[in-house]
Amino acid sequence: METRRIGKLEVSVIGLGCNNFGWKIDESASRRVIDAAISAGINFFDTADTYGQTKSEEFLGRALEARRKSVIIATKFGKPVDPTRTGARPEYVHQACNDSLRRLGTDYIDLYQLHAPDPSVPIADTLGALDELVRAGKVLEIGCSNFSAAQLREADETSRRGHLARFVSVQNHYNMLKRDDEADVIPECERLGIAYLPYFPLESGLLTGKYRRGEKAPEGTRIAEGGWLASKFTDENLATIERLIAFAESRKHTLLELAMSWLLRLPVVASVIAGATTPDQVHANAAAASWKLTPDDIKAVDEILGDA
Repeated sequence: METRRIGKLEVSVIGLGCNNFGWKIDESASRRVIDAAISAGINFFDTADTYGQTKSEEFLGRALEARRKSVIIATKFGKPVDPTRTGARPEYVHQACNDSLRRLGTDYIDLYQLHAPDPSVPIADTLGALDELVRAGKVLEIGCSNFSAAQLREADETSRRGHLARFVSVQNHYNMLKRDDEADVIPECERLGIAYLPYFPLESGLLTGKYRRGEKAPEGTRIAEGGWLASKFTDENLATIERLIAFAESRKHTLLELAMSWLLRLPVVASVIAGATTPDQVHANAAAASWKLTPDDIKAVDEILGDA
């Protein structure tokens, strides 16, 4: 599989999002997904201390123990693990990192990410603590998630001014139906040389092709169960999806393959973070990276999405 860079890390262009581990699937099923990812050429595993109520890190660590040196592990801190373990205060940054290292069964984290901005803590304080982790060898690179362009700019200026480790990546919600970051965050990443990592590339299943216009959402899916994603199940989105499916099929591809390859059209996108609950899903995600969209393909998709 093709690789791209996050700072000094060389990562597969499709990454495995481990948010389902310990929540939707148990340890044995998680191990099968991890093994399938490695066999498909995926070397980038993205988790967080909150996923599966800390079980995701534990499952991942045990599954990768014998293969640690050949993979890239990214994890996150900052969202509430419990009422006291949350935020980006310097003392908690150290505690959270040590806790993740223990759960992952490793002595270093390749990419350590602030899961969300903490407005109660100056970014200089958080970056100072992260810089200490880098200097101690516990963390190789640092990143962030759910940051705006202004927050990225502030963090980068702070790092440069204080000679601190700088964020080399940002992980945000971006896909063909959620394109807000094209206005400012993605151009800011290009300007600063920060890798962009899109999560929810399939909009939690809406871009897999299993939701069709004129049909009820399949039972057991997130949309059928209600919640925030149900608001995306609109006539307008379904009409767009039908046109995207027709475009992909005209080129002998699936909507899923289009959704993933469309994200990789941008050089600033280092890896697409794709979750999976089965080996088959992993292999489908990995295969999508082989479709290289042409300029004409991209133009056609933009017309479908209404941005010609």
